[in-house]
Amino acid sequence: MQQDWLGLSGKTCVVTGGARGIGLAIAEGLAGAGARVVVLDLAAEDAERAASALGADALGLACDTSDEASVTAAAERVRSAHGRCDVLVNNAAVFRPMPLIESTLKDWNDGLAVNLSGYYNCVQAFGRLMMENGAGAMVHIGSIAAFTSQFHGVDYSATKAAITGFSRQVAIEWGGRGIRSNVVHPGLTKTPLTAERNTGSDIMARRARMTAAKRMGEPDDIANAVMFLASERSSYVTGADMIVDGGLQRMLTELVPNATRISDFEKGLRQ
Repeated sequence: MQQDWLGLSGKTCVVTGGARGIGLAIAEGLAGAGARVVVLDLAAEDAERAASALGADALGLACDTSDEASVTAAAERVRSAHGRCDVLVNNAAVFRPMPLIESTLKDWNDGLAVNLSGYYNCVQAFGRLMMENGAGAMVHIGSIAAFTSQFHGVDYSATKAAITGFSRQVAIEWGGRGIRSNVVHPGLTKTPLTAERNTGSDIMARRARMTAAKRMGEPDDIANAVMFLASERSSYVTGADMIVDGGLQRMLTELVPNATRISDFEKGLRQ
């Protein structure tokens, strides 16, 4: 097998929210494949710390993706440093769980500002750099909440569903300009964002039993899918959604009570 199977060596790859969790795993994977990684994160010290651990070619920049001017400034820094952007990974997101009836319009708009408008801002700014070179790959991090709504996550679920439609729009409008756009939808994944909901070994085990793979996802599981869609190995894939959930969404019939058998899931609950 050739050493650079993904063909990402020397590519300039921008990862938003790249200082922790899934974003950091993606940044590490891209750097390991030889890419020049640009880590964007809200705090400069977090972005710079993550970048310093990736190698001399990595760059860490403070960026508020919900702010158009901040994203434009980051894109200009990437242009001056590398002259191009080959890959954009839209990952930065917020999740602040609360009951719908208790949420406010400000809560709603704050979620949309980061989880949807932030994606738009980055697509616009870094898409222009891609157009200058006639090629590029965009990978947007969604969630299975796009298909199975997250309890107490009204803005989160709505924005993750909207990302699919937005990505497809990018794909059809910019495909002729050499730009691909796809979405990766993570399932139950162990990250700092989900740490509170995963607290306790019993919770982790119960969550794992709900998947066909019988385990929780790791950030690297998501990173591997992103790297494929970012690479030329997926050059004929655009406007697509890749669900990376260990088969969670295929487990419905296993979770339905059955008079003739006790499901493996029910057996696990009884143990």
